[in-house]
Amino acid sequence: MKTVRIAFLVLSVVAAAGTVSAQRKPSEATRPVVVLSSQSLDDLKQKLQPDNKTEELIDSNGMQLRVEVQHERNKTGAPAELHDDSDDVYYVLEGGATLVLGGKLEGPKEVEPGEWRSLRIVGGKTFEITKGGLVIVPRGTPHQRSTANKDFTMILIKIYAVPLKKKA
Repeated sequence: MKTVRIAFLVLSVVAAAGTVSAQRKPSEATRPVVVLSSQSLDDLKQKLQPDNKTEELIDSNGMQLRVEVQHERNKTGAPAELHDDSDDVYYVLEGGATLVLGGKLEGPKEVEPGEWRSLRIVGGKTFEITKGGLVIVPRGTPHQRSTANKDFTMILIKIYAVPLKKKA
């Protein structure tokens, strides 16, 4: 009798799981796709020059992702950064920059929750990045960029641990 009850219970659970599964539907897109031709990116690069400017490519509210094109020219003295809850991906479109990656922030200050800044990095490794270069900076990694005497344009992709809060 006990075996019959267990078999009935197993069949009931399997049937219920099948019912729940049948009710699920694929998610739907939360916003339109973004497709930029090389000409569109070239136009955007020109728009951002000659100043140090940034332009988002997609509305990132409610997403775990932010994508923007960033231009810098002769920018020095930028603080070193560390993000507790986001990864950075750089793809260099034009020019070059000097990066210091790794090591430790010297005298870090938390400027907002999980966002740390410092004047410099101690014990980091210096890299020169140029057009076509790709850099992945995992969360928790100190990083600092200089474009002294350089012109630099990149795509910055930030990947967050949790979705960004929607702006009111």
